[in-house]
Amino acid sequence: MRKASTLLLISLLFCMSAGADCILPAAPSHIPDGHSANEQDMKAAMQTLQRYNDDVDEYMKCIDFEQRQKRISFGDKEKDRGVALDSLATVVGHFNEQVRIFKSRHS
Repeated sequence: MRKASTLLLISLLFCMSAGADCILPAAPSHIPDGHSANEQDMKAAMQTLQRYNDDVDEYMKCIDFEQRQKRISFGDKEKDRGVALDSLATVVGHFNEQVRIFKSRHS
């Protein structure tokens, strides 16, 4: 339940925007359960996380551009970067935990 609440919070945070054109990407809504997922589920989740990582990278570039154009302040930029990176780390950490569980079933 705690992880579901964390993922919901992350999703809500991704609805915020850093500047006029920068929108935080939505975190993946589902991470497969390592106890029951099959290999195809895990591979699909990895691809989703890779796209999410790419989207966060694009968001970072966007807020850097917005800051250079003086559309957002340095403090706002750092806050938004922190939210994006913390959220990415949380989602990746949860996925990695499920991968360990999945691999322990298949070793």
